[in-house]
Amino acid sequence: MTVQYDITHTTCYRYSSPVTFGEHRVMFRPRDSHDQRVLATDLQVSPEAVVRMIQDPHSNSVALVTPLGAASELKIVCSFTIEHAHSQYPELQLSPSALIFPFAYSVEERFDLEHYMRPHHDDPDGVLTHWARQFMRTDGPTGTRNLLLNMNQFIRDHFGYAQREREGTQTPLQTLSLGTGTCRDFALLMMEAIRRLGVASRFVSGYLYDQALDSGSDAGTVGAGATHAWLQAYLPGAGWVTFDPTNNLLGGNQLIRVGVARDPSQASPISGNWFGAANAFLGMTATVQVRRVIPDG
Repeated sequence: MTVQYDITHTTCYRYSSPVTFGEHRVMFRPRDSHDQRVLATDLQVSPEAVVRMIQDPHSNSVALVTPLGAASELKIVCSFTIEHAHSQYPELQLSPSALIFPFAYSVEERFDLEHYMRPHHDDPDGVLTHWARQFMRTDGPTGTRNLLLNMNQFIRDHFGYAQREREGTQTPLQTLSLGTGTCRDFALLMMEAIRRLGVASRFVSGYLYDQALDSGSDAGTVGAGATHAWLQAYLPGAGWVTFDPTNNLLGGNQLIRVGVARDPSQASPISGNWFGAANAFLGMTATVQVRRVIPDG
């Protein structure tokens, strides 16, 4: 089963007086894949800008936007229509060698997955490693599927979601200490935890569809109506499997991939610079609308 979505992502920067702009790196376009196809795309920038499309080392689609002339507002509006196939993994069809944890990747897989297996954040006292190992059974074999599902659910059930205005992502140790975080923080926590257990993982940024928003109701899932983040774990026999610890989701067609990366810092939705008076910046707003397309008839 496939569904279609219309997505509009609007970002607006405001200034008290005209400023000039440097290059802005925009990662809004969903990734084409076997379960996700981009059918239409449009990018509008005000003031007028030069736009170049490139692919980064992870094959993400990136727009390099250079506004022309000075302005007191920079507005970037990206619109897409995508087709998304249902991609849940109720049984996680793993290779027999990966059913029980710990498992080993093949030599060829390890060559390709090396950067996704290596932890990127320090754990000098073993706090994160100890936390991750609690999901391994002590009374018998640990199923790989159950370990990952239990960790995914534990983060949703035991950590509080807290929006944060400032850019960046908490370290896993900060998230463990605070007991709160954003979707990016929770994705990074689970990524680094399973890397400590020898499982390859990567960060995913994108959008989250919630049917409730179509009728103007409050979102029932955390992250709808804004950019969202989750992770994928590489499991032999199943490939890259989606986990969203913020909402305890496993796959599904609610999650719309835009960027994948080794670390959240590589998948920022938008980044750039401007030149003007130090106190000119008034603020930034970003809105995301994801609506399901209902076929005529």
